[in-house]
Amino acid sequence: MSALLETHDLTVSYGGLHANSNVNIKVEKGKLTGLIGPNGAGKTTFIDAITGFTNVSSGRAEFRGQDLSGESAAGRARNGLVRTFQSLELFEDLTVWDNLIVMAETTYWWSFLADIIRPNRKVGVEEQAQWALDLLGLGDLKDRLTFDLSHGQRKLVSVARGLAARPELLLLDEPAAGLDTVESQQLGSHLREILNRDITLFLIDHDMGLVLSVCDYIYVLDFGKIIAEGTPDEVRKNPEVIKAYLGETAGEIQAQEGAAVRQQGGN
Repeated sequence: MSALLETHDLTVSYGGLHANSNVNIKVEKGKLTGLIGPNGAGKTTFIDAITGFTNVSSGRAEFRGQDLSGESAAGRARNGLVRTFQSLELFEDLTVWDNLIVMAETTYWWSFLADIIRPNRKVGVEEQAQWALDLLGLGDLKDRLTFDLSHGQRKLVSVARGLAARPELLLLDEPAAGLDTVESQQLGSHLREILNRDITLFLIDHDMGLVLSVCDYIYVLDFGKIIAEGTPDEVRKNPEVIKAYLGETAGEIQAQEGAAVRQQGGN
């Protein structure tokens, strides 16, 4: 089975700096694929390149087997390749509901004519927005201004806004940034639920704990290059991954493994 999203030696350069260098990944339909790496590893640049927000220097990205070269960011989104942003990009002076409606409705130059001819056209848009709210348990926040929400709630609204477009593939850029442990775990459970709704997920984050706990397959990016890939168990034990995360998440992982060994020894 061909991958839903695939990159071939994708490289993004700014002058002499390679932010991404010959990156090859595959995202299989129906799976939750992760991309992790320390801060500054080039993760956001990679998602920007896939979604059309930065230029690819060489190589290519394919969605459903079609080369994305020359396709605008808006065109990619309309075709089912949707992303969230690390900086949230919410409309602070709008309600949660209005934020989702804006994303759920695809607007074209002829949209106003369609509204005249088919006045019930917006019903489907509202159904999509309500579906996204319900899926993430945000129904009670529907009429709240996003400005008044907690950081964790706003993160979920950002994910819901992406879901409201009913994408085939949703790319999540650092959705756990700024979340505490409980909020991160709650987010992880929601992500697994989304997979059951025929939406494929590509999770980009530096929170190794979240990615290891929810993903089916993981790629590790460091200094713009893929240094490891595999199942969560394979990635957890990879020396290159531990080295890349030394002083950050790796210490926590090693401590957990040491505790597990000690526990087994006491049994």
